[in-house]
Amino acid sequence: MSTGAQTAGGFLLPAVPFLVALIGLVLPRAPRAVAAALGIAGAAGALLIAVVLAATVNGPVEASRRWADLGDLPVTFGVRLDPAAVFVAVAVGAVALAVQVYSVAYLADDDRYAPYAAQVSLFTAAMLLVVVAGDLIQLLVGWEVMGICSYLLIGHDRRLPEAPAAAVKAFLVTRVGDVGFLLGIALLGVKLGTFRITEVLAGVPRLSAGELTAITLLLLAGVAGKSAQFPLHTWLPDAMAGPTPISALIHAATMVAAGVYVVARLFGLFRAAPVALATLAVMAAITMLLGALAACAQADIKRVLAWSTVSQIGYMSGALAVGSPPAALFHLLTHAAFKALLFLAAGAVIHSVGTNTMAAMGGLRRGMPVTFWTMTVGLAALVGVPPLAGFWSKDEIISVAWAGRADGPAPDWAAWLVWLSAVLTVAVTGWYATRLWLRTFFGPPRGPAAEHPHEPPRAMTVPVVLLAVPSALLGFAGLAPGFMHRLGFSGPVHLTAALFVPLLFVAAGVVTAWWLWRRDPGTDPARALGPARRVLAEAFYLDAVQDALVVRPVVTLARAVRRTDETVVDGAVEATGRGAGGLGALLGRAHHAALPRAATAVLAGAVLFGVVAVAAIAFGGAR
Repeated sequence: MSTGAQTAGGFLLPAVPFLVALIGLVLPRAPRAVAAALGIAGAAGALLIAVVLAATVNGPVEASRRWADLGDLPVTFGVRLDPAAVFVAVAVGAVALAVQVYSVAYLADDDRYAPYAAQVSLFTAAMLLVVVAGDLIQLLVGWEVMGICSYLLIGHDRRLPEAPAAAVKAFLVTRVGDVGFLLGIALLGVKLGTFRITEVLAGVPRLSAGELTAITLLLLAGVAGKSAQFPLHTWLPDAMAGPTPISALIHAATMVAAGVYVVARLFGLFRAAPVALATLAVMAAITMLLGALAACAQADIKRVLAWSTVSQIGYMSGALAVGSPPAALFHLLTHAAFKALLFLAAGAVIHSVGTNTMAAMGGLRRGMPVTFWTMTVGLAALVGVPPLAGFWSKDEIISVAWAGRADGPAPDWAAWLVWLSAVLTVAVTGWYATRLWLRTFFGPPRGPAAEHPHEPPRAMTVPVVLLAVPSALLGFAGLAPGFMHRLGFSGPVHLTAALFVPLLFVAAGVVTAWWLWRRDPGTDPARALGPARRVLAEAFYLDAVQDALVVRPVVTLARAVRRTDETVVDGAVEATGRGAGGLGALLGRAHHAALPRAATAVLAGAVLFGVVAVAAIAFGGAR
């Protein structure tokens, strides 16, 4: 394929789902079949283009046109492709297609399905725009549109009282980080005179150490918000109020993956800013362990997976912190496969039993064998059981963190911190994944619906089965030198003695959860956590801390400002109006006086004016 055809494909990647979304949004009452066909066609078209590009793009490909000017700064519209970008585009397209097909059956009774399908297409287009953008302003457009789409989709089910609140929370928390992200982009443009990513990376030597540190820390604020990293992670578990397919889309291939991808895309900036890498290492270490521990005590199956996403994104951030964007992107790809699988399989379970609560599940493996085996593959990949996908990508991150202690761009202590947290987290991951597996599929049925489970419709089953294939096999791509070289590695992944340490921790977590289960069959292993269970279920009360330190003071200040506006500002305006009205009424009554009284008033006025005139003349003559 020629370079021109490749750049055309790059432009079409976001354009196809965007046009489909536009058609769907202007036809909000389109027949269900039409809306479904549009959504599926847009995702399938994007996936097809991404696959063709993945097969043909072997190096950087770029094209752009001048779009607008911000003062003296030109803004271009273009694409910047490389093998890593098109691989990520394939993951986005594949998950989006699975979600669109799955949603046809999952939202079979939803009378707002047509705008939902269009919003999913717009969400997909926004993420693909971030992936292929050649200009930071263009990237920012996709970044912001994703935030809007997440608000709409999380709050889609208006019958759930928690959905609107979760949508607002996701929007506002990510908005906090986006302020820093916008300022970082603005500083880059002002300092370097361009927003083109290629020129920005080439201009890194022209930035001072202080400027680089400030810019990268501001960009990390946006990354923390979009990718749900500490301390802006609290919105993601609450986002489970959205439909399950949307959870899969947000957690697997869009939104939370965007922050990791942007750091990898702009890593030339971060490599030159050790302070930013050290900050990212601390964020990653806290996030991966915090997310895993919080997942241990959740009662809702989707919240377990949500906290798992927080933790796994922490692994990707840790890989970036120790200087390995390829390892971060490799885990992004494998995570997209097995996390989409897990959420869609969880949706099948919820569809069968009618609840998210694992306490009302149990014994589902017999009535739902397809869901059981596919979810087993997904959980094993999440844990890092060899030879499934998560084993290769997660252990590669642990390996580069170990190597980064000596020769990474981040300080040595930061690499140590990432490695230690990553190893501890694999044990916790093994524990909570085994707990979910046992509570959902084993033991006696614990709810009425769990006594007679059933597989979901084929439109929901087929995407889950297909996603099980990359969840199981994608890791083997790490053994292919060609694939890894295109992703940015110098060679294939390799097993070392150090990698067997996390395997021991995985085994410890899995065996501990199994032993607790077998000791008291049917009982939740989380009971062994004792008083810590409540603390972990509330994720160390960080949400409550944010509520007390940020939300309540802001709300109180807003109410005070409102009262001041209503009583002082509005009061002054209204009092002025009332006074003018009263004075006018008084003059009006005077003008309506009877003739004798009016004549008397006129004469009195004339006399008054005469006296004033005489006094003025006399005073003037005396001077």
